[in-house]
Amino acid sequence: MAPVPLIVVANLAVGKTWANAATWITGGFAAWGIVASSAYDMATLFATGNVAQDRFAVDAGSIVSGVAAAGFLFKPIRKDVAAYLPIDPDNPVHALALVLAVILFGTQATALFFTDVLSTYMTQAPQTLAGTFLDELPLLLLALAGVGLFIRRPIADAAGRLGLVRPAWWQLMLAVAAAGVFLAVLQGSDAANHVLLPDLAGRVDATDQHLFGDLAGTNWIGIAVLGLLPGVCEDLLFRGALQPRLGLVPTALLFTCIHSQYGLSIDLAGVFVIAVTLGLIRKYTNTTTSMSAHIAYNLLAGIGLAGTVLYVGVAVEVALLAAAAYGIWRVRRQASGVTP
Repeated sequence: MAPVPLIVVANLAVGKTWANAATWITGGFAAWGIVASSAYDMATLFATGNVAQDRFAVDAGSIVSGVAAAGFLFKPIRKDVAAYLPIDPDNPVHALALVLAVILFGTQATALFFTDVLSTYMTQAPQTLAGTFLDELPLLLLALAGVGLFIRRPIADAAGRLGLVRPAWWQLMLAVAAAGVFLAVLQGSDAANHVLLPDLAGRVDATDQHLFGDLAGTNWIGIAVLGLLPGVCEDLLFRGALQPRLGLVPTALLFTCIHSQYGLSIDLAGVFVIAVTLGLIRKYTNTTTSMSAHIAYNLLAGIGLAGTVLYVGVAVEVALLAAAAYGIWRVRRQASGVTP
């Protein structure tokens, strides 16, 4: 939740004479703050003579990420970016979003490529209900603060900016159908992972069981929490708040990199495919639909399908895809002025 105060200040500065100063203060604090803290930690490593490779890599990656992020403090660079992304170069919130996105991607990519991230997860305590809530709450707060809720937008306007609307019937059908496709994608990527990278696949499975086994298992409350909280909070931030400004693919990359519990596995590529698809659902429908798809997928993955239930699920999936396709066809005909 550390960036939230910076985001609040940036929102307060939108349209004000001190907007440029706010960009340098908030973005500079985020970018140069991580550079300074990482440089200090690196200096401590050398001073003690205990230069652990993983810790050095994290510090070096954080420094590089902070310096790269600081580039967006310069308005000419933001103007160049605005030719490709729907941002306002004069908006301090948009500038801060670019800075924080680069820092997030850079630090997460460093962990994935240069550290044994799976071993790190195995040293952490298993997920609990309270822990899951505390992990997801910052994402929710970042989304709400990012769109300026109660700062420059009332509830209704903030909901509209986030893409929270009442979905049409066919959009709900699409959401549940997409969840079935996501389940197939991740099961396929997991199967490929076991065939092509069996050692890594075994470690990913062990990490997943360690982190979520106790909370999910046969515990319906745990399954519900793991389904609802990430689905709501992650989609509000990534699909609702960030995608309209950062674009579909960059947002999908950010979403993928926070799922580092998969390591550099084929499973992570499956997560990217799901992220892009959720982004497309958000782009062509709304965040409520993408969120519903995300929640439905999480619940399906938690419950698991096997035996007769699996065959029933496939039949239901076909029916849902047919209903969603009919809904899309009907809407397109109406949009073209043809009465169905």
